[in-house]
Amino acid sequence: MPKSFKVVTYGCQMNVHDSERISGLLEDAGYVRAADGTDADVVVFNTCAVRENADNRLYGNLGHLRPVKDAHPGMQIAVGGCLAQKDRGEIVKRAPWVDVVFGTHNIGALPVLLERARHNDEAQVEILEALEVFPSTLPTRRESAYAGWVSISVGCNNTCTFCIVPALRGKEKDRRPGDVLAEVRALVADGVLEVTLLGQNVNSYGVEFGDRLAFGKLLRACGEVDGLERVRFTSPHPKDFTDDVIAAMAETPNVCHQLHMPLQSGSDAVLKAMRRSYRAERYLGIIDNVRAAMPDAAITTDVIVGFPGETEADFQATLDVVRASRFAGAFTFQYSKRPGTPAATMDAQVPRQVVQERYDRLVAAVEETTLAENRAQVGRSVEVLAAEGEGRKDGATRRMSGRARDGRLVHFVGQPGVRPGDVVHTTVTYAAPHHLTADGPPLAHRRTRAGDAWEAGHTPRTPGVMLGLPAVGVSAVTAAGGCG
Repeated sequence: MPKSFKVVTYGCQMNVHDSERISGLLEDAGYVRAADGTDADVVVFNTCAVRENADNRLYGNLGHLRPVKDAHPGMQIAVGGCLAQKDRGEIVKRAPWVDVVFGTHNIGALPVLLERARHNDEAQVEILEALEVFPSTLPTRRESAYAGWVSISVGCNNTCTFCIVPALRGKEKDRRPGDVLAEVRALVADGVLEVTLLGQNVNSYGVEFGDRLAFGKLLRACGEVDGLERVRFTSPHPKDFTDDVIAAMAETPNVCHQLHMPLQSGSDAVLKAMRRSYRAERYLGIIDNVRAAMPDAAITTDVIVGFPGETEADFQATLDVVRASRFAGAFTFQYSKRPGTPAATMDAQVPRQVVQERYDRLVAAVEETTLAENRAQVGRSVEVLAAEGEGRKDGATRRMSGRARDGRLVHFVGQPGVRPGDVVHTTVTYAAPHHLTADGPPLAHRRTRAGDAWEAGHTPRTPGVMLGLPAVGVSAVTAAGGCG
């Protein structure tokens, strides 16, 4: 009988996409996905190291899994991702029942490491210091029939003092534009309607091959892909955000008018201490330019509260920028000390109770702003890509859920024949800080190939997309402005 597997993912979209590759690798090696509610023969934890509670969460879950493994001879546990890259052999010391530890640079080694651990009857720890093969060359089992992640770069060249990612993901490595477009076309050929371009700093794309305008050109090239209805990207860095990207967003019909741009702090003093090479005025200027070109753009952000040395005046500056930015949503975080980062050893660490009190005020300010922005959508017609799993209460409310083109979550009245992957037009009737509701009947419903694929239980399974082939996609790229 083939062995079964389960992948548990923590962290960002990059990790989610890496988990799709892990699934593809294991299936290629003969494993099958474990049915829901059953114990798997192989459990893989794909970890995050950005927040302090990531460590506690992993080791807590490993502890819960130990008696399960004891009761199932031959079961294996593997730990990969950023926390594995950071903790290395410490994981096996703290949890000696773990069989394999692998890092961010050698995902492709997992099947071999599992077999070696089984043969040698001892844990295998293999961590590489640099990327040898771009992850997109690996087979991928996609989780969605209608939307797909596409990595355009990995790694980060910035030195933010609070962030451990550059030490764990390495320097930025960019894929060639033709390789990116080849993967996009492969997904669209399999029915996918929406792609999200991924990078640690997605808009610094092109730095490795010397074209600072490459990202805007890539967005325009995506506009030439027949059948691709929506293009998103995450996450850009304000320091690299240029006017040509704004123009590409505004002028390319399938690029969504959605922007997730991390602020982190509205205080220039804190931004300097964070080594974020922009200031509040520059950030607000970008937002003004985006809204001038795309008045309907929905802008979201990340904000950290309680960075070392943050004063009440600094925090008030953050609240001022949040209110001026009119965000449609925000991911808010309390500063978390990460060993190995410069911020961890800075003086003037902010007391926990002060951080919590500021955090509560920040959340209140964000929700006041997002509610006002969402209420402006009431009465408007929106195009929703019906999704699976977006609405946790859909069963009880008899609604379906999906994302509007601007990224807002919309709960709408379910109708017979509407499937995840189909496109619905509906009118917004109610707004909350984090979602919209459309309680009237849909204005229109379009069945799609993505909906057909979902109904058939099919999700795209892309083989490795090769690198270094300058002829791949050259004509389409050149037509879009010479992205190659």
